[in-house]
Amino acid sequence: MQGKTDGNKKHKVPWKSYLKSNWQMYVMLLVPIAFVIIFKYAAYPGLRIAFMNYKPAKGYAGSEFVGLQIFQKIFKDRDFIRALKNSLAFNFLDLLVGFPVPIILALLLNELRFPRYKKVSQTILYLPHFLSWVIIASVALNLFKPETGLVNILLRNAGMIDKGIPFLTEKWHWAVTYLLIGVWQNMGWGSIIYLAAITGISPDLYEAATIDGAGRLRKIWNVTLPCIRGTMVTLLIMNLGRVMGSNFERLDSFGNVQVKDFQYQLAIYIYEKGLSGGNFSRATAVGLFQSLVGLILVISSDRVSKALGEDGLL
Repeated sequence: MQGKTDGNKKHKVPWKSYLKSNWQMYVMLLVPIAFVIIFKYAAYPGLRIAFMNYKPAKGYAGSEFVGLQIFQKIFKDRDFIRALKNSLAFNFLDLLVGFPVPIILALLLNELRFPRYKKVSQTILYLPHFLSWVIIASVALNLFKPETGLVNILLRNAGMIDKGIPFLTEKWHWAVTYLLIGVWQNMGWGSIIYLAAITGISPDLYEAATIDGAGRLRKIWNVTLPCIRGTMVTLLIMNLGRVMGSNFERLDSFGNVQVKDFQYQLAIYIYEKGLSGGNFSRATAVGLFQSLVGLILVISSDRVSKALGEDGLL
């Protein structure tokens, strides 16, 4: 035992030597750490604006402390209630429709047997994630115009419709189109983590399933999905933390007067009732409310997942 202990001590690398030999990696790590500290934690002192009648000219010292008055005004505001309902409805629908799609896409990509075709397909599917919502909305508005849009022209020529469908100019059609475009934009990027998880599955499991006579679908159902269940739960918890959020660029790009009933979500409310009018206290209060609800959802869903036997996130 003494010899083994001595041998282990000889192979133990001091942390200083490890740091010296891998200093380049730690220097690279400083950049994202600095980004998080500056743009996340350094902003925390500014949250006190939510409890003040903040005036930029007077600063923190000269602005009046009002406690929870800002929150009381917000919760009594009908526009806030409408924006909150729209945000929750669309974000839950986005989660319901969009969460399974990257999983299905990752399973399909994993089954491709031609490496070059697989790489080309992945590149094409990832590309929409890097496009601005302004660009996506501009293309969508031209494709889905009721009379001159390419989609409606093709549908009319195929005899499927008699008149153009108002994809982006009628609120119910807009809601469906808005959600599906969001799924299309994110599905390729969302599949990356699932593909990485699938890659880490031991080939021995698939070989054992083959010996037992399992086909492709059985391997997916009995091997692949159970092995990536932890990844699925983790990403679901993270997505639940974002159900209170909304993307201003996306909403503003697809917005118009005809669909304002559905387009009016928390991001629009913060801009119109807060930032554009110089009411920074209201904007900060709504943002803080969103973050707190998101945190509660993440912690609650994490505890539920642990109660069901999963590892959870926290």
